[in-house]
Amino acid sequence: MPLFISTELRYSLFCRYETFCLTRSSVRPPDPRAVRSRDAALASARELLIERGLAGLTHGAVAARSGISRATLYRHWPEPPDLVRATLALHITLSQSRPTGDLRADLLTELAATRAMLHEPASEQGMRVIIERAAVDPEFAEVKEALYRSGTRVVRAILADAIARAELPAELDIDLAIDQLHGPLFFRRLVANRTFDLDYVHAVVDDFLRCHSTKLPRQQGTS
Repeated sequence: MPLFISTELRYSLFCRYETFCLTRSSVRPPDPRAVRSRDAALASARELLIERGLAGLTHGAVAARSGISRATLYRHWPEPPDLVRATLALHITLSQSRPTGDLRADLLTELAATRAMLHEPASEQGMRVIIERAAVDPEFAEVKEALYRSGTRVVRAILADAIARAELPAELDIDLAIDQLHGPLFFRRLVANRTFDLDYVHAVVDDFLRCHSTKLPRQQGTS
């Protein structure tokens, strides 16, 4: 039986991981006060992202909301892109779920979460700004790459597990599969500027499975 991980626990684990990443070069364990300040700062940053969008996510605004000093914030995240990456990565982590082993249901759950983020004004605008800035700013290009990896992590695991269970072919190109699943959602929302509902998500997942699932008849061309 799969283990359910609550949103609160995922948030806590994410913050502990972020602290570990910044302190892994030290032999000392992380200072509990530093952990608490990072927790408070990231929680406030996420609230600001939702309320004000990416433009409102500044060191000053986070300091005012969280009560954490600017000096502490700059010590954890020296540059604005560092704070943006940590906040959006947390936002993504909290929207992800633990796979159950049901390929279709797991893909629907993850893509439904992606749909929700694409239709939430703060995260949608954040993604638009990051994509635009990444073309001219190397720091934002790194942020975009990091968010791509974290945002597709669970779907990659779902696909890899399905390959191991022989529900998907061993030769499946996972990178291409990610494009086939996430690509239509991002194109429709960020390029075509069109909204879409869960029926569209279902259609994308079902088309993918008709083409690739070893448990379903392969889709045949029409005459």
